[in-house]
Amino acid sequence: MRALAWVDGEVLPVERARLPLLDRGVLYGDGVFEVVRTYGGRPFALDEHLARLERSASRIGIALPATAADIDAVVERLLREAGAGDAYVRIIVTRGEGPIGYDPSAARDPRLVVLVAPLPPLPAGLHENGAEVRLVPCSRPTDEARAAGAKVSDYLANLLALAEARRAGAYEAVLVGPAGEVLEGASSNVFVVDEQGRLRTPPTSARILAGITRAHVLEVARAARLVVEQRVLFPPDLYGAREAFITSTLREVVPVVRVDGWTVGDGRPGPVTRALLAALRERIAAAVRRERTRSMGVH
Repeated sequence: MRALAWVDGEVLPVERARLPLLDRGVLYGDGVFEVVRTYGGRPFALDEHLARLERSASRIGIALPATAADIDAVVERLLREAGAGDAYVRIIVTRGEGPIGYDPSAARDPRLVVLVAPLPPLPAGLHENGAEVRLVPCSRPTDEARAAGAKVSDYLANLLALAEARRAGAYEAVLVGPAGEVLEGASSNVFVVDEQGRLRTPPTSARILAGITRAHVLEVARAARLVVEQRVLFPPDLYGAREAFITSTLREVVPVVRVDGWTVGDGRPGPVTRALLAALRERIAAAVRRERTRSMGVH
């Protein structure tokens, strides 16, 4: 599979793609984005990602420069031209070009950029053995009420938190808010299974990103008749959990077996986590089969 980019209507190899220096996405990280992955060459939940892209853009006052159908067509074209293999798809919308200065109203013509690249490999044994996370105090642009819930391009706080976690030997950073509340991972959502077997995750009202994979996991959990609670979590909820896991588009469900060096449960991926990963994968496979049938025009 080749890595390709769509910029200003042109398809280019990623290494040749360029943005103008005066694009506000370059100058200020002023934009929004989505990451989608494919299974068997078909994007999963693309419609849901595009709907969230539109919500994110609306939150920060950017009008999308293309319809969802237009973006879908660009993704399909890039996947077709990139060749066989499962892909990482990144859809970016910037506020566009404008003079240097903070005033966003000076920007012209929001810009759409789409990247397609081979799906990056995960660490060996990640799902089978689980991962360690590190709690990292953090404040982000999206903690401010006007941008809450938007998936914005400014990920500096998340990147620095992840760097701190990696220095401590952990796989992922779990962000902790100003009141000591557990928010989400640097690029994931957080779940615990408590001693009563209840599945718990922070609510979106806590100004976390409403993850697409998070939503699907909640649905398969309810279908399995698990007790599901969206409530504020604190570090002791992770330290004392029977099980914990993180979710994201590229990683699906990853068991968490240590938090800040403390062992979660018995230190192995738990039965609820394993069952939810299996159920999520079954759900994805069914959706991809339906999408493939639809795209082939079979009824």
